[in-house]
Parts: sequence; structure tokens; C-alpha cells
Amino acid sequence: MLKRLVDVAAGRVKADVVLKNGSFVNVFTGETEKGDIAVAGDRIAGIGDYAGEKEFDVAGMVVLPGLIDGHVHIESSQLSPEEFARLVGPRGTTAVIADPHEIVNVCGMAGVDYIKKASENLPLDVHVMLPSCVPATPFETSGAVLGAAEIAENIGRGDILGLGEFMNYPGAVHADAEALAKLQAAANQGKIVDGHAPGLTGKELNAYIAAGIATDHECVSPAEAAEKVSRGMYCHLRHGSTTRNLLSNARAVNDKNFRRFLLCTDDRHAADLKNKGHIDDALRTLAVSGFDPVRAVILATLNAAECYGLTGRGGIAPGWYADLVVADDLKNFNARYVFKDGKLVAENGKPLFAAKHYLPPSVLHTVHLPKEMQAEDFRLPLRGRKARVIRVLPGSIVTECAVRAAESKDGDVVLRDGLLKLAVVERHKGTGNIGKGLLEGYGFHGGCLGITVSHDSHNIILLGDDNEDMATAANELCRMGGGMVVVRKGECDGVPLEIGGLMSAGSAETFIEKSERLMEKAYAMGVHRDLDAFLSLAFLSLAVVPALKLLDTGLFDVGKFAFTTVDADGEEA
Repeated sequence: MLKRLVDVAAGRVKADVVLKNGSFVNVFTGETEKGDIAVAGDRIAGIGDYAGEKEFDVAGMVVLPGLIDGHVHIESSQLSPEEFARLVGPRGTTAVIADPHEIVNVCGMAGVDYIKKASENLPLDVHVMLPSCVPATPFETSGAVLGAAEIAENIGRGDILGLGEFMNYPGAVHADAEALAKLQAAANQGKIVDGHAPGLTGKELNAYIAAGIATDHECVSPAEAAEKVSRGMYCHLRHGSTTRNLLSNARAVNDKNFRRFLLCTDDRHAADLKNKGHIDDALRTLAVSGFDPVRAVILATLNAAECYGLTGRGGIAPGWYADLVVADDLKNFNARYVFKDGKLVAENGKPLFAAKHYLPPSVLHTVHLPKEMQAEDFRLPLRGRKARVIRVLPGSIVTECAVRAAESKDGDVVLRDGLLKLAVVERHKGTGNIGKGLLEGYGFHGGCLGITVSHDSHNIILLGDDNEDMATAANELCRMGGGMVVVRKGECDGVPLEIGGLMSAGSAETFIEKSERLMEKAYAMGVHRDLDAFLSLAFLSLAVVPALKLLDTGLFDVGKFAFTTVDADGEEA
């Protein structure tokens, strides 16, 4: 193959494939150039004037390196890896840095093995990071635990790229022994470590980086992103479904530091992948805002490849892998042709591949309750007349802590002025734990919403104003083996998520149709349309993002990294 590659490059023999008459983005110079691109086997042979056994006339189009998502949880698409690839591949994505944190919190290392096995024969490079924080905090109940010993045992595997986002930033900063043991295990194997440290600055940031953490995707401001790259980190500009800080943090990018920024989606729902796109949508969004589109392509390709050591990926050059996207232009970024390792895998937005679904028993039947839930399980009495309330913020997974006037009647809180009950029901080990709290800013009324996706331990999370409906929702989610439900006056409608209670075992098209129908029911019951009806709910138990969250073990103050109470008498409203 090397001889043939050299012979094609020298023009002595025809290439397998040639993209003719187009222009391409040269990520090494920051310019667009003209020239045929010749492919031999899975590699680019040369750029210039070439003939091929098969030729594609791409006049008027522009060729990009394959797009790379620098940090994604495939599980958050709620699709299997096979169906995820069928949506993102035709959009020009040829590689993802996947952190299977979600399914590992449910299934342990069996979750890592599932993602790897299901991705084996896809025209998408799925580079798996070993989740570092399972559970994310020691204060909640997850389905599995990966401590320092388990990290050390598995981080050296050849199919593990690095250590996933280190959400326990207080542990790293304060030199907690267990946290440092995990980081040392990664360092011993020469593996990259992803970060997760919103708001970290100054000496605490120095300590976090000194602990061996290389990236961050949680910057809450351009100033924070600029500080982090100035200290040697790579920063992801995130374009997810719930978290959308791409344009804000892109203001930190300048002529001197742009090589330290990547693009990622983190968490992006199936419907958004189908209707809006993936990394291509991030490129479109940047271009419309006035961001240099060629520079945006560099962020989405070469920068990501260099950050994660993906040798031969992320550029168009002789000897590099032929991961190529033929787009209409540098404004819309619509992929006309997508080549993976020299093979045409998608055309005009349609996948040209199919994959048999891998569905092992180890990731099925993961929802377990110790008993059938009853309405009284969701009563929430208050001792006084003030309550601590989680306030949701549109477009953000950050919440606020509010104090509101509230009271109990007949041993249960009176819900008024937009207040709703929030409950997190432990579903892994049959503990019977039910965390209960109050929430405002969601808009929902008249029943219950429920889902078995609740970051990061993925217990059942319920939002409602009717105790009977909340019990019905919990029981139905258990019967389904995981999913999403809407309950109104005892009538339940749902969509199953059979894989770990997180992902659908069916096709992307069927899941999107069913989930969009269910979301419309939620919106009809008052959910604000600037929220994702279900995925916004799923982040309300994420105890590593400020400010107030609910775990199966109780209400949690992220700033203090300690539990608090719903009762708030003596505090200002």
C-alpha cells in the first residue's frame, strides 16, 4: 500500500478517487486553495492535477477535512452509537471524542465495552475516554463506581484514549488522595485528561492544570476561556442542545490563541442532530456571526486532532487519512459528499452505510425499584413558611438558588406561583431513596414529566404538581426499562429508552418522531419552549454545576459542596 500511495502521489498510476476542480481549506496556512485531491486506499496521495479510477467533479464546492467533535456523550443523543453515526456522518463528522460517562454510571465498565463494540464497524472514529467520576460525586447513588483502582486497571487499555472529564475539580484542586490517584494513573500511561471546571480561576486554576488536566468545555465567560488557554489548556466551544455557549466564548478567540480552541457538542439531542446538524451547525453558527469560517474549520479539525493526538487526521495533506467533506460553501457548510478513510459513506445528507445493532444483555433492564411507588411517597411537608427553590435558567445547565414564600397543608407543600415538585428516585440498587425539592421557571402544570436520564447518576427524575401522577410516572418508567413519560390525570404516554435507561434501541427516525410527539405534549402542558422539555430536566441533578441541584439523597448546594434543606425560614426571599 505504501508503494501504491507513493506511485499515485508521483502521478505514475491513477488514484482510486479524485476530487476534481474544487477548492479546499488548507488548515496549515489558514487559506483556501485550488487543486485536485487524489486518494489511494485510505490515504490522501496528493494535491494538484490528478486522474482517478473514479472522479468527482466538485467545481464550485469546497473540501474540508473530516469534522471532529472534541467532546460528546453519545448517550445524550438518546440513540445507539449505530444510529448516532447515521445522523452525524452525513453531516461531515468523521471522528468524535466520546466520554461514555452516562452509561458507565449505570452499567460500569460494561458500558465502555458496549460503546466500543457497537462502534467497531462504523465509518466514524469513536475515540473513547474512560470516565473519571463515576459517580460524579460521593453524595449520590449510581449504578457503578469506578475508583482509583478501577481507573488504574483500565486506563492503559489500547482502546482507551484518555481520562474523561474530571468533574471533581474540588478534589483535584485540594489534592484529595483519591482524585490524585486517578490523575496519576492517567499520567503513568501518558493519557490525556479532559477537564470540567466552570468558573475556576487564579491559583485554583493553576492547581487544576498542574494536576494534569488538559482541556475544559465548561467556561462560563470569554474571560474565563481566555485565561484557561493562556495557562496552556485547550478550550472547547460548545454547541449542544441544552448548553449553547458557542458564540459567547468564541469572543475569546483571537489571532494569537486560536490554535488552543476546539468545537464540541457535549450533549446534543437526536432531533437537533437530524434537523439542525452537528459540528456543521456549529460552523454555520460561527460563520453567520462573522467569525472567520476558515478559522472555524481549523477549530473543528486540526486543533481537535492535535489536542487528542489523532495522528494523520484533521488536515488535507499527502499521506494523511482521507477523511474528507465536500461542502457547498463556507457559509452553509452543507455536506454534499463525505469520505471516511477514502470511501464514500454519505451523499447529499444520506448515509450510504448500515450497521447491525449490537445489543448485549449487560446494558438492558437497568431500572429497579424496591416497591411500587405510591402518591404518599411524594408528599413534601415544610416546617415553616419559606422554602429553598431551584430556579432554572433558559439555555444553561446552571441553576440559581431562590427563597420563596411557601407553606404546607395537610402535611404537603402547597404549590402556587409557579412552584413545582421535583423528585429524584434511586433506580439502581433498590435503596428506596427519594430526594424531594421545589423548582420554578419550568412552566409545567397539570401532571408529571419523568425520565430515567438525570446527570450524572441517572436515577429517575420527576417534575410535577400531582402526587398520584408522579407515582404513576415512576412505576411506568420501571416497567418500560427506562424512558421518558408524560402523565396527566393518570393517563401515561411514553417513549422507551431500553439501553441503560438512556438510549433507544430503535431507529433514529422512529425515536425522533415519538420523542417529538411526547415533547409537544409537555409543551402543551406549559413547559417553556426555550427549554428542552426533557433534557433540561435531566440536568437538574447534576451536582457538579452550580448552584442548587437535587440528588436521590437530598437537596445539594454545589457552591458549598454540601447538602442543604428545602426549609429556609430565617432567610430572605
